[in-house]
Amino acid sequence: MKYISLLGATGSIGTQTLDVIRRNPEEYRLAAFSAGKNMELTRKIIDEFKPELVSVSDKDDCFALKSEFSSSTSFYHGEEGLVETAVYHKSDILVNAVLGSVGLFPTLQAIKEKKIIAIANKETLVTAGHLVMEAAKENGVLLLPVDSEHSAIFQALQGEKEKNIEKLILTASGGSFRDRTRDELQGVTVKDALNHPNWSMGAKITIDSATMMNKGLEVIEAHWLFQMPYDRIDVLLHRESIIHSMVEFHDSSIIAQLGTPDMRVPIQYALTYPDRLPFPGASRLNLAEIGKLHFEKMDMDRFYCLKLAYQAGIVGGTTPTVLNAANEEAVEAFLKGKISFLEIEEYIERALNRHQKIDQPDLETIREVDKETRSYIHELLS
Repeated sequence: MKYISLLGATGSIGTQTLDVIRRNPEEYRLAAFSAGKNMELTRKIIDEFKPELVSVSDKDDCFALKSEFSSSTSFYHGEEGLVETAVYHKSDILVNAVLGSVGLFPTLQAIKEKKIIAIANKETLVTAGHLVMEAAKENGVLLLPVDSEHSAIFQALQGEKEKNIEKLILTASGGSFRDRTRDELQGVTVKDALNHPNWSMGAKITIDSATMMNKGLEVIEAHWLFQMPYDRIDVLLHRESIIHSMVEFHDSSIIAQLGTPDMRVPIQYALTYPDRLPFPGASRLNLAEIGKLHFEKMDMDRFYCLKLAYQAGIVGGTTPTVLNAANEEAVEAFLKGKISFLEIEEYIERALNRHQKIDQPDLETIREVDKETRSYIHELLS
């Protein structure tokens, strides 16, 4: 039996993680989880899984839950609650599925407690990859990727030697607007942007997919997870989302991981690694029915956010922190109707252009840069 702590239980990855736990009651137990402000779903999770620790964003919600549920469950709120969830003493694995850079500090604390980290929170590695990887190495902690692309690479590398790797190839669906020119992106609506052709995801990630920033963040994440320089990480447009990513070796061989678009499969692999479990009810891949797979070279001018992400990653230091913070705030502004779709990249680029890079930043510096960047975007919005 593995005991799980889950950050972001009410989000897209969180609810799918709960489904994996639900399907394997003899293998996993949800010991602790955090949620945001979705109290209806939070109450349902508590009723079903009966965790020993629960954290929510709001103090009042915390007190309300405490008065409703058994004293056998401990309740926390805010950042303290995220940390308590992450380091809960009974948990073997922390699944970081929370949205945004708030997942960084709890993850670092869990690494110190030598928890296995199943990471779906891109921002943790984007904003502070050097700190996370150094801490994991020092504490002998395993970081297991949950994103389908990084899970695919991780699986393709099993049994392989690092010296034989030529490059990593991340695949991208192209998002909601993959068939539109830049001119055709003028005036697109939030509803249009949220209509992803392949995946069912949360609003923020779906917008990131439409701008291709999601893939840019994944490039930076892959750089840290697999210690690969940026000039050896490629992105390939692949409409069907069947090949989740590939590894090319120096003998010209390419190993790819294939499967139907279902995030529960890489989630379960992270939880069961190095073993695998059956997944009853999973949609089986039938290549004969699919018939054809399509691939296209990425147009960096068309998908400008991907270009910005590569540039930020190569510059390094605090620059990816600025990229991530500016993107989070700009996407939120778009979702609220304050800016247009194409203005997302404009706001990000303005934040990057004004920033003076700081090399090898510590956690305090990263937090300060993150805060300053968000303030700057708010100033632009006002």
